[in-house]
Amino acid sequence: MTVLEGRLADRDKWSAVGECPIEKAMAVVGTKSAMLIMREAYYGTTRFEDFWRRVGITKAAAAARLSDLVEAGLLERRPYQEPGQRSRDEYVLTQAGRDFMPVVWAMFEWGRRYLPNRTPLRLAHRDCGAEATVEIRCAEGHRVSPDELAVRLKR
Repeated sequence: MTVLEGRLADRDKWSAVGECPIEKAMAVVGTKSAMLIMREAYYGTTRFEDFWRRVGITKAAAAARLSDLVEAGLLERRPYQEPGQRSRDEYVLTQAGRDFMPVVWAMFEWGRRYLPNRTPLRLAHRDCGAEATVEIRCAEGHRVSPDELAVRLKR
């Protein structure tokens, strides 16, 4: 269990409502379609038509989620034009979007391990072929298990 330290330890004396980073992140990516659009972006998808088709949602839902993800800074619109066609936008990961990647892959790993109909899909290191996993490390490089994790106020 993660430990709340200092003034945070007394849960009755403070509230995370409206200030919690998890709450704020869920407001942006807390829908199934948003997470699947991010998954597709990590697989290299950039075109609107490909997003809605590969995620399995309506064009209206895809347009709304892509707009939300652009507004949140996870994706950016870049114009492109095929020869003889009108100008369109493609959706490209920003640095914030790339930094969000471990969240999606952590969900991938959890779903692979604990949900029924387990998939043969695995994350792997392209260079050596070994399985890859998502983990928490401190700034000193130590692996941090859940029972060693603390939440504290920044000093």
